[in-house]
Amino acid sequence: MPPNASPVDDAAGYASVMAVLLLLFLARVLGQIFAATLAPSWLPPMGRWYSGLMPYRYLLPTQIVFLVIMTAMTLSVAHESAPLGMEAPAVATWVIRSSYVYALAMVARSVRYARTPPEGRGVLIPIVFHFVLAAFLFTYGRALAR
Repeated sequence: MPPNASPVDDAAGYASVMAVLLLLFLARVLGQIFAATLAPSWLPPMGRWYSGLMPYRYLLPTQIVFLVIMTAMTLSVAHESAPLGMEAPAVATWVIRSSYVYALAMVARSVRYARTPPEGRGVLIPIVFHFVLAAFLFTYGRALAR
């Protein structure tokens, strides 16, 4: 392997990583749905699943749209098909830089979370899954840059 090469420097490798991240996000969405509707004791309560910045009646459809778009992106990369799965270095640069900004915002949010006394903290689950989305964007950007 060349010194700068990644172990996933082909479309199938990037698509595999994207699929894992997509499944993690799907698990979060399903966990939220189960927490909101069935409230099983083995899941955190609904209040721990989202920050409340967007009412859940808008958040769930938005998450479903994200899942559909993420699926299209992953399949396009896997098949190297236009328009979402083709090499696009200029777009890749923008997507990768956006993923850095997104992840840094979540680092700041994590620090704020950690520094706040427990009784005043927000929720941790959304922060973790925003990192998953940032990683998905980064991986997609790398796939476009290949």
